[in-house]
Amino acid sequence: MRWFGRNAWGLLALVWVVALGAFVYAWDPLPVQVMRHAVFDQFQRWQPRVYKPAPVRIIDIDEESLQRLGQWPWPRTLMAELTKRLQAAQPAAIAFDVLFSEPDRTSPEAMAALWGARSSVRQALQALPDHDTELARAIGAGKVVLGFALGQLLVGSSTPEPGDAGTGPPKNLSKTSFVAIGQSALGAVHGFAEPVAALELLQSKADGGGALAFVPDSDGVIRRVPLLVRYGNQLLPTLSAEALRVAQGAQNIVTRSTPAPHGTLQEVRIGQVAIPTSPKGEVWLHYTGPVSERYIPAWQVLAGAVQKDALRGNILLVGASAQGLMDLRFSPLGRMLPGVEIHAQLLEQVLTGGGLQRPAWSRGAEAITLTVGGLLVGVVALTSPALLSLAATAVMLAAIWAGAWWGFSAHGLLLDPVMVSLVLALSFVMASLVHHFASERRQAWIRQAFSRYVSPNLVAHLIDHPGALELGGKRQWCSFVFTDLAGFTALMEQMDPADAVNLLNVYLDRMIAIAFTHQGTLDRVVGDAVAIMFSAPLPQADHQHRALACALEMQQFAGGYEADLNARDVAFCATRIGVHSGEVIVGNFGGAAIFDYRALGDPVNTASRLEAANKHLGTLVCVSEATLAGCPGAVARPVGRLRLAGKSQPLMVFEPQPLAPSVPTSPDQSTSHWPAYANAYELMRLENPEALAAFAKLHQTCPQDALVKIHLDRLTAGAVGDLIVMGQK
Repeated sequence: MRWFGRNAWGLLALVWVVALGAFVYAWDPLPVQVMRHAVFDQFQRWQPRVYKPAPVRIIDIDEESLQRLGQWPWPRTLMAELTKRLQAAQPAAIAFDVLFSEPDRTSPEAMAALWGARSSVRQALQALPDHDTELARAIGAGKVVLGFALGQLLVGSSTPEPGDAGTGPPKNLSKTSFVAIGQSALGAVHGFAEPVAALELLQSKADGGGALAFVPDSDGVIRRVPLLVRYGNQLLPTLSAEALRVAQGAQNIVTRSTPAPHGTLQEVRIGQVAIPTSPKGEVWLHYTGPVSERYIPAWQVLAGAVQKDALRGNILLVGASAQGLMDLRFSPLGRMLPGVEIHAQLLEQVLTGGGLQRPAWSRGAEAITLTVGGLLVGVVALTSPALLSLAATAVMLAAIWAGAWWGFSAHGLLLDPVMVSLVLALSFVMASLVHHFASERRQAWIRQAFSRYVSPNLVAHLIDHPGALELGGKRQWCSFVFTDLAGFTALMEQMDPADAVNLLNVYLDRMIAIAFTHQGTLDRVVGDAVAIMFSAPLPQADHQHRALACALEMQQFAGGYEADLNARDVAFCATRIGVHSGEVIVGNFGGAAIFDYRALGDPVNTASRLEAANKHLGTLVCVSEATLAGCPGAVARPVGRLRLAGKSQPLMVFEPQPLAPSVPTSPDQSTSHWPAYANAYELMRLENPEALAAFAKLHQTCPQDALVKIHLDRLTAGAVGDLIVMGQK
C-alpha cells in the first residue's frame, strides 16, 4: 500500500495513457491504418508468397497482341474465335475480365448505319452474321463467366429491405444461389451502386457473372479482394468467386457467419473449397513476385501456338496487361499489376493453400497485449532504474515485433505490432518522465535532509563531483571558526534537561544558519560546540574575511540570545569563539564503511585552542594574525603573543571589534577606549616602564575590561613585553 501511495500520480498517468491508447486502437483512425498496412506490406516484401503451379492462367491482351491483332476493342467475332479456341482446350472455366456492355460497333448492321448504305447494300450487310450473336453462340458453348462493372462504393449505407424499388440486379446478372449458415452475409459485405452489366444477349448465354470489384485502401493499394458484394438487397459474387464456382460445376455459394445479433462473416465455401474471409467477405492476398508462366498472350492462342495441354483443366482469365487499357493496380510489393493478375493470384492462393489471414481473435489479442504490456512497461519504468526499464521495454518491443513476424512468416497471420508498440513506447516515456520527476523530488528532499547533517555546500559539491567521494585528501589553505558555550555543562546540571535541549537547539540552529550564510562548511557539532571551516571543499579566495565575518555575526547573535534569555530570568552562557587560518589536509578520512569529510592539521587545533584561550584572557573572540591578514579594514585590538600549550612559537592574537550589539551595552563594554588601549599595548610591546601606569589608568576608566586587567596584573607581577604563556600570568 505504501508503494501505491508513493506512485499514485504515476499510476494514474500510466492508466490514462494506456486507456487513451486503447481508445485510439478501438477507434482505428486512418493514420493507424496506414501504419499497420505499411508494416504488413513490408512483411510481404521481405517474404512474398512462393509461386506454386496452379491450374490458373491469364490469357493476356498485351501490347504485342494489340500490335498483331489491332487496337482495342477487338471485333466480337475475334473474341468469339478466342473463346472457341479456349473452349477447345477443355478448360475448367473461362472468365472475362472484360466488359461487354455495348453492342459491337463493327457489326454489319452497325456499319451499314454508320456508312449510310443504300437499301440493297444494307440488306446485304444485314444478312451477314451479327458479331454479338456470334460471341453469344461461343459463350453458350459453356464454362464462360462474364464480368460486370459496379458503380460507386456505398460507404456506411444500410441494407435495403426486400422489395425496394431498383434494389434487384439486372436480369441474368447472377446465376448463383447463396446459402447462409448463421446470419446472412448481406449486411456484412461491401455495397455498391447500380452495376453496368454485359449485354443481355451475352449474359443470358453465360454460365455465370462476376463483379469486377476491388476495394483499395486509402493509399490505393489492393490488399484484400472481396468474394461477395452487395447491390441493393442481393448478394453478388465477384469474378474470382464465380470462376471458381463454374470451374467446379457448383450451384451454390455457402456463407458461414457467427450467430446474430452481432454476427460476422467468417468463411465462404465455393464447391469443395472453404475460404476464410474477413468480416466483410474479403480475402487477404499474399502476393508473389512476377511469374512469366502465369501469362499466355492472346495472339498466341489465336495463332494456334499454344498446346491444348497447357490450357486443359485450367481456369482461364481473359484480361489486359497493355498499359494503354489502364487496368493497372497498386500492390503491396511496390509494383503495379494488371487487375486480371490480382484475380489470378487470388485463385492461385485459394487452390494451392496458404495465403494470409487476419483472424477474428487478432484484435482481441492485440488489445490485451496493448493493455497488459503498456501497464507492465509503465510499472517497470516507474519502479526500476532507467537502464533496466529501457532494457525491459526494448525486450518487450522486440518480442512483439518478432512475434508478429513469426506469425506472418510461419503461419500467414497478420498481427499488428504498430499500435501495441506505440502504446508501450508512450507508456515507457510517460512513466520514465514521472519517475524522473519523482527522483528529482526525492533527491531534492534527500539533499535538503542531508544538508541538516552536513553543510549544504558540501552536499552540492558531492552531487556535482561524485568522484570526490574517495578516501584521501589534498593540501589547502583554509580558515576555521570554533565556538563553545562557557560553563554549559554546569548549567545543564541546574536545568531541566528538556529545557536545556530546547534552548541549545535554538542556539545551534541559528549559529549553523549563520555559518551557512557565509558559505561555511560544517565540520562538526560536539555538544554545544560548533566547528566551521572555510575554503573547503571548494576554494574561497576570501576565506579569511568570511571566517571573521561569520565569527562576528555569531558573537552578535549569541550575545543577544543570552541577553534575551537573561531578561526572562532564564540562565544561559556566553559564547567563546576562536578563529585561525593555515594550510591543512582536507578530504575524506575513515574507511570503507564510513567517510568523514574534515580538515586535519595544526591550524585546526590552533583555532580550537584560541577558543579556549578566551577563558584565560577574558575575551569572547580571539582571531589569529594569519586570519586578520586577509581582512583589510577590519578593526581589532592586539591581545598579545600567545604561546599556546604544547607550542614553542608564540602566535599573535587579536580581539576584533564586535558588530553593533542587539541589546544596549554599558559604557564598560564599548570600544571607545580602544585607541588608549592601543597606545598602552605599544608601550608594553616595547617593554617601556610607562606601560604599567598606562594600563593602571585604563583599568580605572574601564574596570570591566578583562583584557586590560590581565595585562595590568602581568605588569604588576614584573612581566615585560606582550608574550603571554597560556596557563601563566
